Amino acid sequence: MFKTFILLMLAAAVPSLAFGQAVTSTPETKEPAKANARPTPKPSAAKPEPFDKADVKTMAAQCVTFDTEAGVIEMEMFPEHAPESVRNFLNLAATGLFDTTVFGRVVPGFVIQGGDLYSREGKVTYEIGMRARRTLSDEPNKILHERGILSMARGEEANTAMTSFFILVGPGAHLDGKFAAFGRVTKGMEAVDAINKAPVNEEKPEKPVRIKKATVSPCPATVGVSLLRAKSTLQRKA
Repeated sequence: MFKTFILLMLAAAVPSLAFGQAVTSTPETKEPAKANARPTPKPSAAKPEPFDKADVKTMAAQCVTFDTEAGVIEMEMFPEHAPESVRNFLNLAATGLFDTTVFGRVVPGFVIQGGDLYSREGKVTYEIGMRARRTLSDEPNKILHERGILSMARGEEANTAMTSFFILVGPGAHLDGKFAAFGRVTKGMEAVDAINKAPVNEEKPEKPVRIKKATVSPCPATVGVSLLRAKSTLQRKA
């Protein structure tokens, strides 16, 4: 009888132990929030540039000089016809972003094209990359695309101009009223011609000419005469 009692006690204990393990659950836990959690980074605002708030009169008084491997090119600006294109060009030159870039596209007898910031020597930083992708609204105007005219390059879609520009060595009437002409070469067309006449392979120069240094400075007095002549030309041909 004693043995029977022991067996009954064991039989009762086994299912009790098994049941007890089955219903026991691990309490839910939650990672405590970090007291010094880092905030989600926000996109940084564009850095201010020298001509961001310049008016038309101020920009018209500035000229840009490219010291290139082919010679010096001097240019006047026409902000009264394309203010944002001029502002963009002046800022890129004044901040040194055009320095060491190349004229990477050449169409013999037609244009030379430069301004690609990714063609700079050395590393292209994140900030430069972001600046290179900043787009401009189109500013088509009445300036005729003739020899020596400086104009903004863009893709086939509207409002896609960024930092690239072109200088004409020949007529480009099919560009009139479609592209933003914004300046003119006042000195150094022989350097522009030399770049245009260099050997190319499908519009890519075999040895691209580099802009060693771009500078912005007040225009000489003779540029004002050229500007007035440009305005009279527009009025005569309009």
